[in-house]
Amino acid sequence: MKESKDFFWPSYVDLMTALFLTMLVLFVLSYKLFKDKQRDNDKLIYDLKVQVAEKRKLDEIKAALKRLESNYFIYNERYKRYELNFPVTFSPQSAVLPAEAQAPLVKAGRFLLSQMQAIKNDDNVQYLIVVEGRAAKDLRYPANDPHNADGPGVRQLSYNRALAVIRLWEQAGLRFPANLEVVAAGSGFRGAGRYTGSQEALNKRFIIQVQPKIGSIGK
Repeated sequence: MKESKDFFWPSYVDLMTALFLTMLVLFVLSYKLFKDKQRDNDKLIYDLKVQVAEKRKLDEIKAALKRLESNYFIYNERYKRYELNFPVTFSPQSAVLPAEAQAPLVKAGRFLLSQMQAIKNDDNVQYLIVVEGRAAKDLRYPANDPHNADGPGVRQLSYNRALAVIRLWEQAGLRFPANLEVVAAGSGFRGAGRYTGSQEALNKRFIIQVQPKIGSIGK
């Protein structure tokens, strides 16, 4: 009987110790799983908050940019961009701004600057103002003729046309703040929304696009 008792208590202690260690391991594992789940939930909530904030900011930007619609700018629904509301057509092979277009362009630049400065901004969202120069093909030659090749010369001509607008604004004293990046671009014979067929000559012009910079929203 004594031997039985001597055997029972050590075995009982070993069993209770094993059960305790098992419960401890299960508790630690459950706690870790709980914390991991909580961290995943926190990340999900954070991501949702970021998305909501970005959506709200995009809505604010969209509403603010609508103020650009005026005698100077129009929204192109098809290509999702704001463009000049009046034509500026260059002479063939020329990057010199037509004299009659300079005063309206200065007014458009001042209007653009004033409207962009009025946009409620948190100093993080930046905007890209792209002045895109274009060129027209010579309809006296077939489309695949070397005269209508979209080469470096054509790209340089269209870029110079865009640069002429920016230089005009600078000479008129227009100074865009740091969050408004004004960029000159030349698309040559390419670019969305070109005139085609008998209206090809109307491509001797430039367009102005205003867009929030990708990556600056929500920071």
